[in-house]
Amino acid sequence: MTQTPPEIGRNLADPADLAAAIQTLKKERRAIILAHYYQDDAIQDSADFIGDSLELSRRAASTEAEVIVFCGVHFMAETAKILNPGKTVLLPDLEAGCSLADACPADAFADFRRRHPEHIVVSYINCSAAVKAQSDLICTSSNAVQLVQQLPADRPILFAPDQNLGRWVARESGRELTLWPGSCIVHETFSEQALLRLRLEHPEAEVIAHPECQQHLLDLADFIGSTSKLLQRTETSAAPSFIVLTEPGILYQMRRRSPSKTLYEVPGADGCSCNACPYMRLNTLEKLWQCLETMAPALELDEDIRRQALVPIERMLAMSA
Repeated sequence: MTQTPPEIGRNLADPADLAAAIQTLKKERRAIILAHYYQDDAIQDSADFIGDSLELSRRAASTEAEVIVFCGVHFMAETAKILNPGKTVLLPDLEAGCSLADACPADAFADFRRRHPEHIVVSYINCSAAVKAQSDLICTSSNAVQLVQQLPADRPILFAPDQNLGRWVARESGRELTLWPGSCIVHETFSEQALLRLRLEHPEAEVIAHPECQQHLLDLADFIGSTSKLLQRTETSAAPSFIVLTEPGILYQMRRRSPSKTLYEVPGADGCSCNACPYMRLNTLEKLWQCLETMAPALELDEDIRRQALVPIERMLAMSA
């Protein structure tokens, strides 16, 4: 049962009062609130730090806070716990998972690895701790190309779990990758027909896309980059408008930083402009307050898996410094 914070009493439905109560609890708990760009606007406003997976990993590794509240999805909170075993890591909703992580179960991944024994295993951070523990190196969409280019040229590379990102990394790095056949449910749903129509209607607009999108969509993009790089592009490009192929949560920060720019969302293949990640949006402002109030749900990891998963994450952070 949801408890009502005494600070706001009957005004629980008032987002401003709820946000104020969250800030009070955060100070009492000596906590830091980390949020991904794909979270709801109100959660982004309540966060101490907003970023993509690489930026959030760095902040989780360096924080001195006693409690980390991770407003994102399960693998992100797991990563924070891997880096901070002695700290409490909270996730507002434990059901906030990831289609990429779910589509790459650890036992099936182990079989896949056994079929490619000579390969260096590079895993996208969008995977479970158990898969990270079987990897040689973790990457994000921000640093994947850079990291793959640093690997020995005489060693084959296995890349998991996102095949779309993997194809893009192979093209950009010049390396051949053996791909696990996973994909993101959000980035798989954009409509090519709708994108083409938007380009015809707005020829001045620049098409920017996340590399998790399918190849035929990336072929139509003017710029491809991670979430944070797409945000930077809208700030630095001279284009007056942008057609954005990624989860729409990032548009909130794009509009804040570049209020004079016009942004267009690309609808899904079914004609619905509903490409919000259903897992990311399980976190709400009320759940954020509740997890700080109750100090639950907290992430717990098997210590052997945590230690094994820590090695490729630390390698990523060192190689991308």
